[in-house]
Amino acid sequence: MSDKAHINFNDQTYELPVIEGSENEKAIDISKLRGESGLITIDPGFKNTGSTKSEITFLDGEKGILRYRGYSIEDLAEKSSFIEVSYLLIYGDLPTPEQLSDFENEIKLHTLVHEDIKKILEGFPSNAHPMGVLSSLVTSLTAFYPKSLDPNRSAEAVDRSIIRILAKMPTFAAWAYKNEVGHPVNYPDNNLDYCSNFLKMMFSLPSENYDIDPVVANALDKLLILHADHEQNCSTSTVRIVGSSHASLYASISAGINALWGPLHGGANQAVIEMLENIKKDGGDTKKWMAKAKDKDDPFRLMGFGHRVYKNFDPRAKIIKKAADDVLEKLGVNDPILDIAKGLEEEALRDQYFVDRKLYPNVDFYSGIIYRALGIPVEMFTVMFAIGRLPGWIAQWKEMRENNEPIGRPRQVYTGHNVRPYPNK
Repeated sequence: MSDKAHINFNDQTYELPVIEGSENEKAIDISKLRGESGLITIDPGFKNTGSTKSEITFLDGEKGILRYRGYSIEDLAEKSSFIEVSYLLIYGDLPTPEQLSDFENEIKLHTLVHEDIKKILEGFPSNAHPMGVLSSLVTSLTAFYPKSLDPNRSAEAVDRSIIRILAKMPTFAAWAYKNEVGHPVNYPDNNLDYCSNFLKMMFSLPSENYDIDPVVANALDKLLILHADHEQNCSTSTVRIVGSSHASLYASISAGINALWGPLHGGANQAVIEMLENIKKDGGDTKKWMAKAKDKDDPFRLMGFGHRVYKNFDPRAKIIKKAADDVLEKLGVNDPILDIAKGLEEEALRDQYFVDRKLYPNVDFYSGIIYRALGIPVEMFTVMFAIGRLPGWIAQWKEMRENNEPIGRPRQVYTGHNVRPYPNK
């Protein structure tokens, strides 16, 4: 196959190189097109535009493949911990046992936050959305660690910022929840692993004994692994483009949190629970709502089924379905909403209409079920997503900076007024 593409315009031919990725993905390099021809391309939403070359995550939606640094998501979910996967994403290789132990211990040393951050938290009303609280607390780290603003920091200094945000994110998230429910905040317990520590900060009161259910902690760990990175999505691209201005890691992560907050990105599992609640209010007849979903003239859409990237199946859903089943069995939760969810799942998996269209339950469907079973309010669902996506954001920011990528500056095609005379007054 030719390694060149050609554009013909005004009797002039422009030759463009074709680059190939390690998984045989091909892309036309248009980086010099405007300089040579005056032309730009237009691609609303950047659906067909590669903004970067990356070594972090490979995703093939047609085949249902997701790999971090070459490792399949199935192997990582079965054999790794979230902290181990975080190290892999950020530094490129799985850690040795010694490296993993050092990494875990470094994180535990930085889970506490400055007491003045509590004053910032207290400034929020209890009805403040937890994502807004989380974003603000992450941004505040630039004030507590002003050296993080230096764009020319050493690798060791950047590593300290990475450790700090990984360590403090669960604390911030749990405090955002405590603010919402009006409870006193909990401090980290560094005798616990990452997920158990977070669960204790979320669900216990200060000085209260809290038993961590290993089934719940394991399910949460798997969920975080499955959400850890997902290629160049909206929030990840936001982190990279903000970071391309040499903004600090903390400012870039805060921007990613705000991008994730949008209901078209991070709110899918919340939409699942809201849909289930509406079905319950209507009487809980799942067959009726499945029929509505199949009616092309009905505006109802079945949330948590199918995926805009994965065209055959979501590899993450197969993994988290087992964790969801384990959590529901272990907790023995009696919740009609979850009963409706199971009913929808069973019907969709055997209904030929959904099977033919590959409208399978996806990771958002099962994660919503797990969070509901744990008693996490829907406003916190996107916060949970942010904790999981954090190592991916860090890895993408770090890769972009180490590659000395230029500041992001998309072009546009102007469609407004031509020059107009200013009116006499």
